[in-house]
Amino acid sequence: MRVFVIAGEASGDKLGAALMAGLKQLAEVEFQGVGGPLMQAEGLDSLFPMDELSVMGIAEILPKYRHLMRRINQTAEAVIAAQPDVLITIDSPDFSLRVARRVKAASDIRTVHYVAPTVWAWRAGRAQKMAKVIDHVLALFPFEPPYMEAAGMECDFVGHPVVAERVASVGEAGAFRAEQGLGDAPVLLVLPGSRRGEVSRLAPVFGDVLRRVVAERPDIRPVIPTTGNVTDLVRSAVADWPVVPLVLDPRGTDPVEYKRQKAAAFAAADAALAASGTVSLELAAADTPMVIAYDMNWISRQIIGRMLKVDTVTLVNLVSDTRTVPEFIGKDCQPGPIAEAVLQVLDDPGDQRAAMQTTMERLGKGGEAPGLRAAKAVLKGLQAGA
Repeated sequence: MRVFVIAGEASGDKLGAALMAGLKQLAEVEFQGVGGPLMQAEGLDSLFPMDELSVMGIAEILPKYRHLMRRINQTAEAVIAAQPDVLITIDSPDFSLRVARRVKAASDIRTVHYVAPTVWAWRAGRAQKMAKVIDHVLALFPFEPPYMEAAGMECDFVGHPVVAERVASVGEAGAFRAEQGLGDAPVLLVLPGSRRGEVSRLAPVFGDVLRRVVAERPDIRPVIPTTGNVTDLVRSAVADWPVVPLVLDPRGTDPVEYKRQKAAAFAAADAALAASGTVSLELAAADTPMVIAYDMNWISRQIIGRMLKVDTVTLVNLVSDTRTVPEFIGKDCQPGPIAEAVLQVLDDPGDQRAAMQTTMERLGKGGEAPGLRAAKAVLKGLQAGA
């Protein structure tokens, strides 16, 4: 079997590698495509470096637009020339779906897209547009298949990769506290995002929240795991915070060791204040109660606020079908109410732990690994279409 697989960023590389490993368990497979180091370790010879596609935002994309269009055309031509049994595109829809459109215009190659668009939250029309070039969708969330099927695509829920992540043990959490001199103090994870714009916008708010929390709980110890691209920005932003946080810096640290350290920090924390996003699922996996807060620029706030179709953006709330995780989004991202919520969660997480457990179960914890489930779904689709 010949598979052409495309990923455009680190999260997609991770999904792709797990899918490739699953396919290799089930069939004799030849891979072509675009991917990062994890996919390459599974046998992919990348058409070009994946990091050429890892750009976000209009300001970043515009200077590289012509180059990206050349890469789109190059990739589509490579797919058509290879005539694989299936083209699998992973997330990165601006790149992936443009490639799929060109492939479908010139062939009948089966197309699979891994990671459903969030049409349940906003811009529902994306599903109909996607259905013109995608045959089959692999969904991360159990409530997504009906949206994709209604638009005319096959869709399988294959589980979220967070359920396959290793969670630190109680012993590892205790060792982290001892190594970092935290003792028995209450630990608050502070997670202002992994993008520079997020950190710049949220760090001042989170600092003000911490100032109010410390006034009530002077023994609190904040910990901030960072990504290398924002570590210096984080250090600068927290310099005037009332308590200097422990900043975990991945630079110069073995990636496996840093991953272990970060997991131990999540497990050691009593609570977390986090930007909205998939980090809420990482916290749920670690059984760490949380408060979610997020803001954006005024224009984005107005546009997205009018387009949102859900009353919560926190994934734990959505997957568990509860509203137990407090969230403060947009104009509600104010230090006073956020601090009150953090203090309340530190004192009593309420029903959060039950909601987090439900979330993990519904995302596939305890079942087959998501990569293997995704591989089986791909093969099932190929056999049904044969």
